[in-house]
Amino acid sequence: MDRRTFVKSAGGVMLAAASGGLPAPALSQGANARTLRFVPQANLANFDPIWGTQYVVRNAAALVWDTLYGVDETLTPKRQMVESETVSPDGLVWTFKLRSGMKFHDGSPVLAKDAVQSLVRWSARDPMGLMIRALQNELVAVDDLTFRWSLKKPYPKMLLALGKNNSPCTFIMPERIAKTDPFQQITEFVGSGPMRFVRNEWVPGAKAVFEKFADYKPRDEKASWLAGGKRIMVDRIEWVIMPDPATASAALQNGEVDWWENPLSDLVPVLKANRNINVDIADPLGNIGAFRMNHLHPPFDNVKIRRAVLAAMNQEDYMRAIVGDDNNLWKPLPGFFTPGTPLYTESGGEILKMRSLDAAKKLLQEGGYSNQPVTCVVAQDLPVLKAMGEVTADLLKKMGMNVDFVATDWGTVGARRAQKTPPGQGGWNMFHTWHAGADCINPAPYTAVRGSGDKAWFGWPNSPGVEKEVENWFEASSLDDEKAAIARLNKAALEDVVFAPTGFFLTYQAWRKNVTGVTKGPLPFFWGVSKA
Repeated sequence: MDRRTFVKSAGGVMLAAASGGLPAPALSQGANARTLRFVPQANLANFDPIWGTQYVVRNAAALVWDTLYGVDETLTPKRQMVESETVSPDGLVWTFKLRSGMKFHDGSPVLAKDAVQSLVRWSARDPMGLMIRALQNELVAVDDLTFRWSLKKPYPKMLLALGKNNSPCTFIMPERIAKTDPFQQITEFVGSGPMRFVRNEWVPGAKAVFEKFADYKPRDEKASWLAGGKRIMVDRIEWVIMPDPATASAALQNGEVDWWENPLSDLVPVLKANRNINVDIADPLGNIGAFRMNHLHPPFDNVKIRRAVLAAMNQEDYMRAIVGDDNNLWKPLPGFFTPGTPLYTESGGEILKMRSLDAAKKLLQEGGYSNQPVTCVVAQDLPVLKAMGEVTADLLKKMGMNVDFVATDWGTVGARRAQKTPPGQGGWNMFHTWHAGADCINPAPYTAVRGSGDKAWFGWPNSPGVEKEVENWFEASSLDDEKAAIARLNKAALEDVVFAPTGFFLTYQAWRKNVTGVTKGPLPFFWGVSKA
């Protein structure tokens, strides 16, 4: 069903909701006011924020686990679990002291040994963590509240690494849990964050529940993104999984849910017409769509075949499929970095402006494509990814490729994309995702743009040219030097096709007007949100 047919078929349900034609939930006013019901972008199929990088897991994890530092709305890292830090004059020894009195949800105190082991696990999976690990002399607990990280070479971005908002974040777990192999999922979900995970009410595919943690000690500062005082104003947050947009729209209009993370843009006019609902752009920094190819296996192990995709694709097709006809919600992106930010560049982006099937077919021939199946793993429960997947299937067929379209759910995509086995043995050739614009303003937190081979993000691109310019950016002494390095990086990433950017787009969020405190940003921030 295409998006226009879908909207027409959903109209009756939406109108019934708008007119109050659906029954209201049977809850007392008091209980209803203390429970916030939230429709997330996807099902919470797993809950290990270090093992994978799915945003839905990161978003839930931010409720349960706290971080050592947290970036605020200016993307400046601020102390969170840390009370103070010192760095030696030569930049080689960082000493951190934790805030006293912090507790985990099981009642045990948060200690330096917990932070150390959590950082060991995090640094095995995160690109910035891997950079620090490569420079590390030792990471040790000095006493109950103090730990020391000594390096062989200065790492000026240390606080950003410990406070960034992109996955994986430095979520601090009890030592016993953090000892879990970073390539295996944890099975115990104990944090020290403002809410605790109610494990016995978790029904993957239906519901996840979080309850306020009475012993949480928020900081005194005003909350801003992942920084400041995370004050929870409700007793309970229920994540209600609703993969069907028409169902979610009707539930929001009828008051069965309070907040919808990412409403389909075609449904926004109906939501805006409802006097009980607020609708706004979720994050002005937007999102970058991604067509992620597996560099380990044919056909995309051949750079000419990856370039064929860039030569043929029309970003407008992808963006229209996501946002519809509103030109204010998208723009073409001949590169990888967030438009409107200081390091934005279009260097090397000419291939994305070709939109030539003939050029693509020639590259396929030069690359030796021999009609082998291209396994496209596409999540059907996220409208953004479903839309991009349908555009890609059509594009690859027009290019003359043999498409094996695997329609599945986002949780399965998240598990399958971690497999390095060949496509015919449970692996994959491509999947779609998107990256928050806040993660794409520079290479430090930008996991997806890295080209570090086996240590790279899913798809495992190996691009020495990209990695060289990442290093040059880290060592740059001026903004001009940073811009020059990023221009070269953008060109190298397009030449090697680290991934194919499908365009820049904005999304909405919607919430009931009796809910206050909803803010803009790259993830839903629940602190400060209250419900009348």
